[in-house]
Amino acid sequence: MTRKNPDDSVREEQFGADENAAGTKDATQAENVQELEVEKEEPKPEDDHEFDDIELPPVDYSGYSKHELVETMGLIIENRLTAEIRDDVDRIKVLFYKKLKLEADERKTKFLDGGGKIEDYRAWVDSDDAHVKHLLEKYKEKKTDYNKVQEAEKDENLKIKYDIIDKIKDLVNREESINKTFHDFRSLQNEWHTTGAVPQSSLKDLWENYHHYVGIFYDYIKINKELRDLDLKKNLEAKVLLCEKAEELLLEPNPVNAFRYLQDFHNQWREIGPVPQESKNEIWERFKEATSQINKRHHEYFEKQKDDQRINLEAKMALCEEVEAINLLEMKNFKEFDERADKVVELQKIWRTIGFAPKKLNNKVYQRFRDACDAFFEKKRGFYADNKEIQLNNLLLKTELCTRAETLQESTDWKATSDALIKLQKEWKEIGPVPRKQSERSWKRFRKACDHFFNKKAEYFAELDTSYEDNLKAKLAIIEELEKFEPGADVHAAFERLKELQRKWTDIGFVPFNMKDEISNKYRDALNKEFDKLKIGDEDKSILKYKTKLDNLKANPKASRKVRNERDKFLTKIKQLESDIVLWENNIGFFAKSTNANTMIREVEEKIENAKKMIKTLEEKVKMIDQSGLDD
Repeated sequence: MTRKNPDDSVREEQFGADENAAGTKDATQAENVQELEVEKEEPKPEDDHEFDDIELPPVDYSGYSKHELVETMGLIIENRLTAEIRDDVDRIKVLFYKKLKLEADERKTKFLDGGGKIEDYRAWVDSDDAHVKHLLEKYKEKKTDYNKVQEAEKDENLKIKYDIIDKIKDLVNREESINKTFHDFRSLQNEWHTTGAVPQSSLKDLWENYHHYVGIFYDYIKINKELRDLDLKKNLEAKVLLCEKAEELLLEPNPVNAFRYLQDFHNQWREIGPVPQESKNEIWERFKEATSQINKRHHEYFEKQKDDQRINLEAKMALCEEVEAINLLEMKNFKEFDERADKVVELQKIWRTIGFAPKKLNNKVYQRFRDACDAFFEKKRGFYADNKEIQLNNLLLKTELCTRAETLQESTDWKATSDALIKLQKEWKEIGPVPRKQSERSWKRFRKACDHFFNKKAEYFAELDTSYEDNLKAKLAIIEELEKFEPGADVHAAFERLKELQRKWTDIGFVPFNMKDEISNKYRDALNKEFDKLKIGDEDKSILKYKTKLDNLKANPKASRKVRNERDKFLTKIKQLESDIVLWENNIGFFAKSTNANTMIREVEEKIENAKKMIKTLEEKVKMIDQSGLDD
């Protein structure tokens, strides 16, 4: 449901006195329609962006450049509904002119600092300024057109409703059957209810006229008691249904949505006709009781929002203090700066999981946190700049390693050269950082020389077919043994027998190249099938299957690159899971005051436990890769 303007929030008028004035005399007249004044608990306009759409907070344009702000303003004015974009346009306009003023002041200051005289200075004209003014004028025109359309629709609806009132007046004194007249009356009522909003200034007079002539109509037709009672009964059923819907809103988890739905129910209540006199007070009290409880929840919700925001402020202040404490530490080398940088990034991730602080302090605490983070990274950049000489020396050392690797890349002394290149790779890891611009280039040069040699080595050994046929027969025998494998009752013993077959397979050398993939796939499928039969944990199965995969990759000349990439992915995933665990453990403390705290905490603890199991499995796989030698 769309949000109404606070000035338009439902405040029902008492129509009972108006209907009495209309001359209602008997039970066939419409009952006095008592309406409820729904409590105004809309949040203040300045808080709308924090409470209206909690799942979708306002876009933060503060990081946009002037040109990006202009482009964004143009896009939203061109493509989004006029009624939705006022807040975005206003915030973009303010940010743009702040940036424009800042640039103008900087240019003026630079001119004066450079020796220029104030009387000689000419104000700087930015082309984006004219573009923004053009867009604002376009938006103003769209808004004017939109308002005109809305007002025109309301005026048209007002004419339609007055026309309906005239038609109800014309029903009196008709010379036709009562059933036909009553049917026409019901059609006019339906048309009344389906006609849209009218100007607010005309609303009271319109409803007074409508109820007056409805009363006259009921007096005139003198509808028989049975038909009248049936109509009253239908109205009572409709109002009972509205009571039930209002009571269901007490279970709606979002009090703001419940409050908004209630407004619509009150509009429906007003348009439903009278109910039997003996049921009027009872049904009204029931509806009023549900309304009171929903209003109370609505009020308590915003009070709780204030409490939550105070808690969020405390959490954000603590993060500010952590970053500020890091800035006070003495960091003497690249490793210490990198470790502290990882910690600051982790704190930034935690910051994003925390909700709004109180509006008056939200921007202030954010600026404090941002300033602390900026100060750290500025300090880090300064350290790296001050130690540029060390980085340049590291670059010379790594360049020398590139030259030595390129000298060895064409060698056919496979064993000695392999050992030499492995040693160079270890030396590379021990050398510290180099200037960022040369880092990637030097690494690619060194990696290219190493890959060239090891690819040549793999191709050479892949062409050796003399003993491959015997290896093929031995591996086929293992596959046949797996296909006939009977685990028996002792799962542990069966597990050890399968591991022994894995070891035998690994000890067997290469097979003919054209049979490599086929024989590897058969072995993997047969082994995995037997592992799946055993009642062992999923983590153990995953590790064992991955060992089989590594064993098969040893026959692939290009496997080392693939395994290195996979190892990097595992380490990235481990780091992500560890970060997630920190976030989840931090968030558990915020659930303590929630009504569903125990359920939420159990769910988060289950996530944490699963993440730890996954980390253990991934670490075992990384260990297997390191032991396999495929990542060298």
